[in-house]
Amino acid sequence: MSERSTEALVSRIAELRRERRAVILAHNYQLGEVQDIADFVGDSLELSRRAADTSAEVIVFCGVRFMAETAKILSPQKVVLLPAAEASCPMAAMVDVVGLRRLKSTHPAAAVVCYVNTTADVKAECDLCCTSANAEKVIAQIPLERPIIFVPDQHLGDYVRRRTGREMILWPGYCATHVRILSEHIREQKRRHPEAEVLVHPESRAEVIALADAVLSTSGMCRHVRESAARTFIVATEVGMLHRLRKEAPGKLFVAATEQAICPQMKLTTLEEVLLALERLEPRIEIDEDVRRRAAAAVMRMLAVAA
Repeated sequence: MSERSTEALVSRIAELRRERRAVILAHNYQLGEVQDIADFVGDSLELSRRAADTSAEVIVFCGVRFMAETAKILSPQKVVLLPAAEASCPMAAMVDVVGLRRLKSTHPAAAVVCYVNTTADVKAECDLCCTSANAEKVIAQIPLERPIIFVPDQHLGDYVRRRTGREMILWPGYCATHVRILSEHIREQKRRHPEAEVLVHPESRAEVIALADAVLSTSGMCRHVRESAARTFIVATEVGMLHRLRKEAPGKLFVAATEQAICPQMKLTTLEEVLLALERLEPRIEIDEDVRRRAAAAVMRMLAVAA
């Protein structure tokens, strides 16, 4: 795409954003050019909450489907658009309602906690939602006598289990992008940058987490790099995060643990698709109202616990 055509796209998007009374949200893993035109950049729940607090009538969510669904759960009165309609989270697809109900039936006393990276249908089957930033706090406040089912990320669940000492029944899901990050990638980058701090997302493998100086959500990484005295960081998460970190701390060096940590689904949204979504007010996210209410209850219980 030429610089001139990019400028024209950005200008037209800005014009339609005003006309449609829209807010544009971009997840930290989106393409840099998409992050740059967003009103807010962040993690999925943070973005949905910020959009709910605005007077915008339209939410354009540059991310994957479960994120746009979460925005609709919290803002049912707003039009929610997912520019790349096919963009989905492979980990969210690893847990289904039928399988979860079957697991619940074998552990009827269990508290069911779902990572925010789940569909609205799955959230509706759960007692509590959590994020990578607050999962430890959410789990710690469940009564000790209650068993816990945690879906769908076994690696985040295992990390929280080790941090809290709570036994949990873990769904065998995982993030296909984070499991590409291996301990040898960290060691090699540390050999090249011995002074660097290692920042690892908790969706990573246990052996990668063991090499971290800090285990952080994407929002936690942003805060950490601004406050840390370190000048160089090895970042073990999806590579789109480096664009955000370089803007947050422009005088510092950020190195991907591996360039293989790319989520193809997160790269499906383009400026052209954002423009088309604003022009057509499509593709829209719609959720059955009963499902939405039950999913919202799991999200709101999390917010109450994690406050």
